[in-house]
Amino acid sequence: MSAGPATAPQNPLEIVRSRSYISLLVISAVLGVPISCVAYGFLALVSELQSLLYEDLPKGLGFSGTPDWWAVPLLAVAGAIVALTIRHLPGKGGHEPAEGLKTGGTPSVTAVPGVALAAIATLSFGAVLGPEAPLIALGGGLAVGAIRMLKRDTPPTGLAVVAAAGSFAAISELLGSPLLGAFLLMEASGLAGPMLGVVLVPGLLAAGVGSLIFTGLDNWTGLGTYSLSMTQVPPADRPTLAAFGWAILAGLAAAILGEAIRRSGQHLQKHVQRRRLPLTVAMGVCIGLFALLYTTITGKPISGVLFSGESTIGPLLADHATYSLGTLLLLVLFKSLAYSASLSAFRGGPVFPSLFVGGAGGLAMSHLPGLDATTGFALGMGALSVAMLKLPMTSVLLATLLLGTVGLTVMPLVIVAVVVAYVLTLRLAKPETPQLGERKPDRPAVP
Repeated sequence: MSAGPATAPQNPLEIVRSRSYISLLVISAVLGVPISCVAYGFLALVSELQSLLYEDLPKGLGFSGTPDWWAVPLLAVAGAIVALTIRHLPGKGGHEPAEGLKTGGTPSVTAVPGVALAAIATLSFGAVLGPEAPLIALGGGLAVGAIRMLKRDTPPTGLAVVAAAGSFAAISELLGSPLLGAFLLMEASGLAGPMLGVVLVPGLLAAGVGSLIFTGLDNWTGLGTYSLSMTQVPPADRPTLAAFGWAILAGLAAAILGEAIRRSGQHLQKHVQRRRLPLTVAMGVCIGLFALLYTTITGKPISGVLFSGESTIGPLLADHATYSLGTLLLLVLFKSLAYSASLSAFRGGPVFPSLFVGGAGGLAMSHLPGLDATTGFALGMGALSVAMLKLPMTSVLLATLLLGTVGLTVMPLVIVAVVVAYVLTLRLAKPETPQLGERKPDRPAVP
């Protein structure tokens, strides 16, 4: 709800001192507990289903291992589930991932079942999308539903802040740190100005509570943290003039690759929307065939092409010496094709696949003189993630903080690659033509 022309600007200090703001902080902290539990359960369910579908089920059917073609029928089934969910359940399974990472607006609690079902089918059966977008929607929707039950007269602006806090709690540990999740949501939301801290503090509090809950559930259940992490990071060389040149090249290449993935996904999306069920099934079959071709040619597991890459990006860097240049290039090719097909028809987030494809491309670049594997890996992750997300600060942090102390060594080069990729991505992007009379909505004020 926007203020009228005669309304005086809100004073952030007065808002923070108000009783309603203190209540908002308490509500955000309290809601962080159940929402983070739901998020942890969602990630645990996806992980268990992946093991069931790709390990236990083939053995139960009499196979000695998982056949290379196994993903083709599974992803066809996933396509049918996702298409029917989008067609028949409220919320259409969440936003179209080909349109980027969206965090604006107040989510609807009625969309939560459809978002959850579409995301579980996408992530568990092997499509190349991540859990961050569904978790953001689920956290926000559950928070809105809870606050409406507790206080029906909550104004729209208060609902929006509580929804953001729910999203913060849901992804608090997904990226390895609540700080990374906070930066992602902050930059994606476009918040700025003196009201930034006022709006973000409830979210940060919910993220802190959510992170503690994730840690406690990990210790209690022993299932795992389900967060992006890298335990074996080879050392990186100090930046050199040659590495600076490769950073520029990495930025240029990532912008072109990212735009190709996005445009092909958006082009396919237009066709899928016209014939949702058969073409979503067809996209699932294509993803499975890309994985089959990759493993047939290279002898590497199909998991390299399937899934978001969250659990395989760490081993990719740790075992990079076992990948030839040709294998890495084929991995980038087939993972990009599967990524594009997934963007066009399935439901999930674009973050983890962009990190994986970028990291694989950076490892391929490390075969160039003067560029070590860890530096190339970081350059690729940062450059392709900004090409897909258009979030430069988040992309720099993702590509460096995940590497631990080594990330500080490569950070200057990652910044160069991210800036080059970001600028070129904006120049390559198709201009958006606003409709007649269309204008951007006013940013809601905080009560």
